[in-house]
Amino acid sequence: MKVLVTGGLGFIGSNIVERLVADGHEVTILDNLNTGNEANVASIKDKVEIVKSDAGKIGEMGKDFDVILHQGIYSSSPMYKDNRHLTSTVIDEMISVLEYARENGSRIVFASSSSLYNQNDPPHHEDMAIKVTDFYTEGRYGMERLAELYHKLYGVRCIALRYFSVYGPHEKYKGKYANLITQFLWAMKKDEKIVVFGDGNQTRDFIYVDDVVEANILAMNSQLDYGVFNVGTGNSVSINEMIGMLGKKLGKEPQVEYVENTIKNYVMHTRADLSHVSAKLGFEPKFGLSKGMDALVKYYQENPSEMP
Repeated sequence: MKVLVTGGLGFIGSNIVERLVADGHEVTILDNLNTGNEANVASIKDKVEIVKSDAGKIGEMGKDFDVILHQGIYSSSPMYKDNRHLTSTVIDEMISVLEYARENGSRIVFASSSSLYNQNDPPHHEDMAIKVTDFYTEGRYGMERLAELYHKLYGVRCIALRYFSVYGPHEKYKGKYANLITQFLWAMKKDEKIVVFGDGNQTRDFIYVDDVVEANILAMNSQLDYGVFNVGTGNSVSINEMIGMLGKKLGKEPQVEYVENTIKNYVMHTRADLSHVSAKLGFEPKFGLSKGMDALVKYYQENPSEMP
């Protein structure tokens, strides 16, 4: 198939691109290099086409795509607090993607977020009421609602994947926006102090990026015309537990500094209910936290230049 990956030079997008190329698809990347870098696809650069622009410029590409995997969405809550107009930016770019799909009959799979469940008790399931908590989540929820609207009005085939806390290779260029597991791994390998907001008892459903890639492939190949699905492991651990596990994997004694958490509407707990995605897409995560950490530690052992 001819597949467009927006944000294909970023963390999750580049991992998806690697899988698509391995599976024999014709892949084009559309990326504005906000947190992406061509180094993330260095091993397959000659097998993909790269267009450096915003996702909103999809209509100017002059190409037909069977599938659009829309990953090129500003991906961290602090970005939106620094620039609240990003909420409208991601919605406007989503309209451009949906318009392209409407005109060309393309299928869309796009990245949503488990942050939508903020202030709901876990386990989190897709039919929970979404509360008003954050500029970032308003952007993602707006995208989901537009996807449903375009499906109802125009028959656009669109699947939203609500990612939980994703970690894995290719986070170097995310910098301070990288997942906590990756940031803490970097710090421990450099014998630097880890800073934890609050007491560290907040919990996360950490999911290794290969499982997120698999969810995208399943959604891309699905016969479903519309849906919203969780992508997590169904398990969660506290930040303190995660640090302890990671320290053992690295053979390091973590140096932890706890600071007051002053973030308003902070997400305290996440854990995915996977019953819906399992039944409809057949998604079952293959990486528990221990196995995922092993894979990440091995990656940095074999690719020391990926350390920031």
